[in-house]
Amino acid sequence: MQRATATHLLFTYGTLQEQDIQLGVFSRALTGFEDELAQYVVSEKKVAGLYPTLQHTGNVKDNIKGQVYTLTHQELQKADEYEGEAYKRIQIELGSGRNAWVYISK
Repeated sequence: MQRATATHLLFTYGTLQEQDIQLGVFSRALTGFEDELAQYVVSEKKVAGLYPTLQHTGNVKDNIKGQVYTLTHQELQKADEYEGEAYKRIQIELGSGRNAWVYISK
């Protein structure tokens, strides 16, 4: 039963920051906080030609600012469904030192 109440941090940099998308995916508007992901840039290559994805550069000067949201396990599964087969979820360390999930292209 612990898993049902567990929460997860999700770093977002794209459409999951939009309230209309949040309402459609999670049935609620999310409140979060700003954080950064170091050594990544938003790739010029977009998923399906439309949607942003991240590229790891290894360069300490590169970082992406985004929003971090706290999700339940069920909401994280809904985010997986929303992101679909083109993205995979990986765990990363943010500039704040917190660990969070983020979606990158497969």
